[in-house]
Amino acid sequence: MPEKRDYYEVLGVQRGASEDEIKKAYRKLAKQYHPDVNPDDKTAEAKFKEVGEAYEVLSDPQKKSRYDQFGHAGVDPSYGAGGGAGFGGFSGGFGFEDLGDIFDSFFGGGFGGSTRTRNPNAPIKGADIRINMPLEFMEAVKGVKKTISISRQQTCHTCHGSGAAEGTSPETCSECGGSGQVKVSQRTPFGVVQSARACSRCGGKGTVIKDPCKTCGGKGRVRASKTLEVSVPAGIDDGQSFVLRGEGDHGLNNGPAGDCVVTVSVRPDPIFERDGFDIWCEIPLTYAQAALGDEIVVPTVDGKVSYNVPEGTQPGVVFRLRNKGVPYINGRGRGDQYVRVLLEVPRNLSGKQKEALKTFDNLVSDKNYEKRKTFFDKIKNAMGI
Repeated sequence: MPEKRDYYEVLGVQRGASEDEIKKAYRKLAKQYHPDVNPDDKTAEAKFKEVGEAYEVLSDPQKKSRYDQFGHAGVDPSYGAGGGAGFGGFSGGFGFEDLGDIFDSFFGGGFGGSTRTRNPNAPIKGADIRINMPLEFMEAVKGVKKTISISRQQTCHTCHGSGAAEGTSPETCSECGGSGQVKVSQRTPFGVVQSARACSRCGGKGTVIKDPCKTCGGKGRVRASKTLEVSVPAGIDDGQSFVLRGEGDHGLNNGPAGDCVVTVSVRPDPIFERDGFDIWCEIPLTYAQAALGDEIVVPTVDGKVSYNVPEGTQPGVVFRLRNKGVPYINGRGRGDQYVRVLLEVPRNLSGKQKEALKTFDNLVSDKNYEKRKTFFDKIKNAMGI
């Protein structure tokens, strides 16, 4: 008789391998060489049996001990040694846990059990649809009403969702008798196993449509456009979304409709910049306004307001207008507005203006320039001047 390969070599494990390592190796090879997985490979069945024979011995502590001591002769009577049961018909070594694992690998369900599938006739919620809505800056701040057009799957008005032509209705499937399932048999190493699967003719519904609706083609839904008037909430920001409940695709089998999710894109404003619920803007001042102070007009999202710039205002100073920002979305209160002062240095001065400015500069002492005086004092101290 042909020489048998070493069982450890068959499973690809080292001598002294643990039970988990042997079991893991067997599972991998059993799936790899299973005849149902390799219908065109004539050698797969022989390899599958060889792997099973090796696992039967190495998974049994007593047989493994005899095999480690005497080799094949310790577990196979045909090699002249007693006390060992041949491979025969999987005489040992497979517990119910092993069988369950193998069946789960091949068929997706536990040993002796079945895999539950979703009922195709159960109500199915329609899908959500998403649209983008462009907004002007002030529309997002104040809120606005908009008219939008959406495209969605709607229940067919001709067949009312049945998919069958007018005057007809779906018929009981002749393949499964209306159960939606058929029994199939599959050959396994442990015999023929029967399982129930969704009927391929009716898709598990139990009914078939012989005369489809001409409007929807038997699908029960059609794509249609709908116009909606929506209220955009005040305070919404760029990239944020709001939901129109029930305005998405209609459901199947009387399932609920999905939603319409509207995401806004806010265009930038030439004056204002938004930071959360606060608003920022910049206002240029002349040298005289900053030095002497002045009452200026400040733009806000609510209109123009007056503000008294204090004497000696420095460039970059920020002052705040409380409650002049963006309304809190769906809540009470609002943010503030911040105004940053920019000092504009005059250009293209005439000769007379330059002389006047020099005269003014000669009249101003260092004590009028606090930052300048502090800066030069630091230089003197640092350089010892």
